[in-house]
Amino acid sequence: MAIVKDARTAIRLVARLLRSRKVRTQLARRLPSVPRPAPGSVEVAVYFADGPVNMYQIRQWYGPLAELARHRGVAIISRSPGAMLTLLDESPVPVVYARQVVDLERFVAEQAPKTVLYVNQNARNFQMMRYGRMWHVFVNHGESDKMYMTTNQFKAYDYALIAGDAARDRLADALWDYDLDARTIAIGRPQADHFVGEPPYPSDDRTVVLYAPTWEGDRGAAAYGSIASHGTTIADRVLASPQHRLVYRPHPRSGVVDPAYKAAHERIVAAIAAANAADPSAHHVYDDGPTLGWQLADADVAITDISAMIYDRLAVGKPLLVTRPVSADAEVDERGYLSDADWLRADDAGDVIARVERAANDAEQLARLRHWVHRYFGDTTPGTATARFHAAVDRLVAHWHEVAAARSGS
Repeated sequence: MAIVKDARTAIRLVARLLRSRKVRTQLARRLPSVPRPAPGSVEVAVYFADGPVNMYQIRQWYGPLAELARHRGVAIISRSPGAMLTLLDESPVPVVYARQVVDLERFVAEQAPKTVLYVNQNARNFQMMRYGRMWHVFVNHGESDKMYMTTNQFKAYDYALIAGDAARDRLADALWDYDLDARTIAIGRPQADHFVGEPPYPSDDRTVVLYAPTWEGDRGAAAYGSIASHGTTIADRVLASPQHRLVYRPHPRSGVVDPAYKAAHERIVAAIAAANAADPSAHHVYDDGPTLGWQLADADVAITDISAMIYDRLAVGKPLLVTRPVSADAEVDERGYLSDADWLRADDAGDVIARVERAANDAEQLARLRHWVHRYFGDTTPGTATARFHAAVDRLVAHWHEVAAARSGS
């Protein structure tokens, strides 16, 4: 048995090596034709050290960055060959490949950016953060009440752009000796101003249910995923209803740790295909595409796990249910929205159709929803968050010039 296991591990490693070599070869062919930004033209750099599996984190910022680039020099720094290839095909702003630290040195020397934005807490962020004379700003890739949102790593950055009052109170409670007034700027959710794509189904009388679960997590405290505990029942009930349409959008890492979780995910995908084959007019959707937008904006009701998807949906201001984790080890912070969430427990998943209808139509629940939308994001009038994001960047760049002038004595 050990020999078989070792052989499988060796095969996986060889396959991974071959894929990596193929990607590097493809990138080497393309890079000579990729124009580099003119020296000194990049005021705002977005640092992304992750590979393709976490592209969703930077994709959420494409729309806001494209808008910002209309009046600021913006570029994305990529450290991964696979991510760089993808960014070359997708990014609306220039991309710079900095595989090695010497490449970062060259970029900093050429561009002297005023502000560097970080969309996650990758350990390699510190390779960029060692450079002074620029603001290092954590912008994250979502808003949520997960423990990730209160990490002491916030203190490593000069500033953090946060969503609103809920984020501020969360940080105030969790972090010692952190100057919120000086180091955080509330901007709402600018990504919600740039949702893209059109629904791949007709506009009809079906109630559209978005089921957007997270992955199983890599430790008990983060075991928020519901695919194995709730998901198959949710899918079965919604697919069986002629009045409803299911849009299934799982986290891209679903099943990478737990084979049983992966099997449950695959069962849902197969059930969607079978339901559409039985009734082509149903137009149920398994969505694993790269863009997130129409899914959140169009669905009548969303069902999400404890993840940033809750807050992406809140930014839209439309009804949602939240799955209750079955793991006793999962850390659930119920001081914010989750104190008042419309929880869906695993035992209640069989009644999901009735719960969906109540979430969409109950006046009291809808009023509570409006309260939490404002608490987390403030004014969600289209365009407002984008304007706040631009104002925050303008403020940081102006402050950079003030500090630079003071240090030079001019």
